[in-house]
Amino acid sequence: MPTAVALPSFSDVIARFDPVMGMEVHVELGTITKMFCGCSTEFGGEPNSQVCPTCLGLPGALPAVNQTAVESAIRIGLALNCQIAEHCRFARKNYFYPDMPKNFQISQYDEPIAYDGWTEVTVDTEDGPRTVHIGIERAHMEEDTGKSLHVGGATGRIHGASHSLLDYNRAGIPLIEIVTKPIEVEPEIAPAVARAYVSGLRDLIRALGVSDARMELGQMRCDANVSLKPSGTTTLGTRTETKNVNSLRSVERAVTFEIRRQASVLDAGETVIQETRHWHEDTGETTSGRVKEEAEDYRYFPEPDLVPVAPSRDWVDQLRTTLPEPPAARRARLQQEWNFTDLEMRDVVNAGAAELIEETIVAGSDAAGAKKWWLGEISRTANERGAPLDAAGITPVDVARVETLIKEGALNDKLARQVVEGVLAGEGSPDQVVEARGLAIVSDESALGTAVDEAIAGQPDVAEKIRGGNMGAVGALIGAVMKATRGQADAKRVRELILERLNS
Repeated sequence: MPTAVALPSFSDVIARFDPVMGMEVHVELGTITKMFCGCSTEFGGEPNSQVCPTCLGLPGALPAVNQTAVESAIRIGLALNCQIAEHCRFARKNYFYPDMPKNFQISQYDEPIAYDGWTEVTVDTEDGPRTVHIGIERAHMEEDTGKSLHVGGATGRIHGASHSLLDYNRAGIPLIEIVTKPIEVEPEIAPAVARAYVSGLRDLIRALGVSDARMELGQMRCDANVSLKPSGTTTLGTRTETKNVNSLRSVERAVTFEIRRQASVLDAGETVIQETRHWHEDTGETTSGRVKEEAEDYRYFPEPDLVPVAPSRDWVDQLRTTLPEPPAARRARLQQEWNFTDLEMRDVVNAGAAELIEETIVAGSDAAGAKKWWLGEISRTANERGAPLDAAGITPVDVARVETLIKEGALNDKLARQVVEGVLAGEGSPDQVVEARGLAIVSDESALGTAVDEAIAGQPDVAEKIRGGNMGAVGALIGAVMKATRGQADAKRVRELILERLNS
């Protein structure tokens, strides 16, 4: 349907319809080699430089399962409270894949490695925080496709392009697809629940150490399924699947838009088409992709070149002991240790700064100082560059060193901000920036005394006010000294010297 048509408001839609959601999240595992061959998974290689006969699907080349990928899949399943299959197998999923050289994908169909699990997320509502239980249908192993680059058009999409280029480096990288059961919640919080689920899943994946889950790099991608049913009814409506949404904000926006769009279709007396849809970040809209196939359209059949996977119960139990502290429990513990308010901790989590603050504290900072820098200058710089916080150009060790220099009296807050600015600009470590820019606090008592004497002589009227007991006037002389020393004097020591001279 044309997006030019005015859509009903979200509040109007949820007064008449109940949305039902389903999230399918693909996670690229951080293995060294691909799922079924020994090719490198390193990001950023020259196109088609990380391929071999196996991942290119050449005749006679046989796949072999990556054990580390299986281990990661089991740990993800356990962390999501899933049952781990005692026996499962791979299948071939067939349809036209322009970016998969075999023209089929090795995946799992009716025998996933993990199934029937659950997780919980918390969202803010008008009545306070609300915990939502989300069922996990399955988590299965598969391989990623290659990457298409459409050339000659204005949009970078296939429509209007003169030709396409294919890079098979990504083809065969291990993927875990995590599929929820239908999610039915109060209509007004549905988009927020979708975002909270993907956010919580990303935190869990990172805590497990199985992937960096960088959505902006495609390491974690969300397909959002949405359908509507009239309020108070039980029959599910026709769903659409918005593909490859790659940010938390976009997950929430895409679900909201699709709820409004489907309501507009139904209001017009038309039928929602079961299809995949493309998300457009610039317009905040979805557009039609292709009619969605059913499972039988993929012509699944068991992969004849791979033996079944049968993880022993001892192995599963051993992997269970490696699970980290659940992210929600860890956040609660850190909040208590750091003495942060709920609002402060929410800001830390939303900024993706919890791990960075923790590492900064380990390196010698206190919690308040670490939070100040990561959520202040560093966060602003990262946003300006469009980079994640941990790629801003400064390390937790650097931040802790800046805090140490402040505590030692070598820097004040103003000078420290310049040091952080220099580190972010690539000028070296904090100590190197201090030396190169000449930013250390003037600690020479003789030099400070001279600057104080000059300030008093330059403003005799202010000096008389101070002698007369007007302590509020001290700030003017302190300011003069700070200006003379380019802000590199210890304001507290300057005040002491001023009062010593005037009182004597």
